[in-house]
Amino acid sequence: MKPWSRALVLSVMIAGSCNVQAVEYRHIQIAQSAVTFTYQQMGVTMEGTFGQWVADLRFDPDQPTAAQVTVDVDLAHIDTGSAEGNTEVAGKAWLNTPTFPTARFVAKSVEPLGDQRYTVTGSLTIKGRTQNIVIPTTFTSQGPIGVFAGHFTLHRADFAIGEGPWAAFDVVANDIQIQFRMTVHADTAPSTTAHLPQPQSQP
Repeated sequence: MKPWSRALVLSVMIAGSCNVQAVEYRHIQIAQSAVTFTYQQMGVTMEGTFGQWVADLRFDPDQPTAAQVTVDVDLAHIDTGSAEGNTEVAGKAWLNTPTFPTARFVAKSVEPLGDQRYTVTGSLTIKGRTQNIVIPTTFTSQGPIGVFAGHFTLHRADFAIGEGPWAAFDVVANDIQIQFRMTVHADTAPSTTAHLPQPQSQP
């Protein structure tokens, strides 16, 4: 094989390997996503929804440890299932939303476990109190659409959710189960492609 032919074949191989779509999931589809919670009140399971939240997300499945995640939840739009409950939970003894309107989660690390499973560790801040939490999470994708799903247990006493007579757990349990499902859309950008050398003319 002539030298210029070998160079041409090598360049084609390099170009083929470099012209790979780098995928980063960034855009949250709020309408197809939900953050919910359940808890026990006098032995009865109660359910609720966080109606408004935003997330700043950057996730590349090929580089999961480089992921960045910040979630801000508007606590004034919590839905407990009743208007009376919504008013109660916004009060000073519970979430005190006039003073602390937002809950924030910031991821510190993402550990891949295989089989589309991850451990996300980060800090959760509610009512001015911050605790480290660990969230088991799964990620599945089909083309440019991906879905994150996970859950964790929040201990309301860690964040002074329920003060005074509500600090005891005989009526409202300490454990609050948080569940989430976030649908995301990816950005795709081709990496730099090597240019093919022009064949040299034969003497």
